[in-house]
Amino acid sequence: MVATASKRMKQAKEMVDHSKSYKLQEAIDLLKKAPQPKFDQSVEISIKLNLDLKEKPQPVRGTVVLPHGTGKTIKVAVFCKDKDMSKAKEAGADFYGDADLIKKVSDGFIDFNIAIATPEMMRDLAKLGKVLGPRGLMPTPKAGTVTPDIEKAIKEVKKGKVEFKMDKSACINMAVSKISFEDNAITENIRSLISAVKAGKPNNVKGIFINSISISTTMGPGMKLDASEYR
Repeated sequence: MVATASKRMKQAKEMVDHSKSYKLQEAIDLLKKAPQPKFDQSVEISIKLNLDLKEKPQPVRGTVVLPHGTGKTIKVAVFCKDKDMSKAKEAGADFYGDADLIKKVSDGFIDFNIAIATPEMMRDLAKLGKVLGPRGLMPTPKAGTVTPDIEKAIKEVKKGKVEFKMDKSACINMAVSKISFEDNAITENIRSLISAVKAGKPNNVKGIFINSISISTTMGPGMKLDASEYR
């Protein structure tokens, strides 16, 4: 099994010219032609931002609705009072509750991808900070996951709304689709993400904001994209 995977990876790497910057469609073609594992790989984008980390730059983060979703089944947990539970259920929440859901999560239940909360729940939800925080699941106003309009929030994340944020090396890394998606769907999702990142450019940053962009699949080779067409 390991030998097969190594052979597949070697074949895929040999297809890529690492001295070259690829046009997006060219890169997608290569990723699809590469030997595939037995599962539907994610297409992943890495965006390197041109920020001076020594100056402790303003964190770049935001949300974007990927028009074709990520291809992943999104399970949503909503923390709300009784008066909002019927709204959560009708909007498609997979789990919803008040103190009962908080206790369930504190006992180890984390079978969801997104957590949404009404503002009045945040004081009680603070006790789950150590559980949800490290997993990137803590609801925040910036991500639109702390809101009185839980119906809208649930529908948006179910449609493909995702949060992006730069890491400590000023990179934004995200899975944007599955490799089985049609080419135009992959392209539109990537362009939507890049546009959202550009819109989050801090006011004090001058000149080029996006330094480089790379694309890869879960177990495939990475390749640089021609970033000039996105500047």
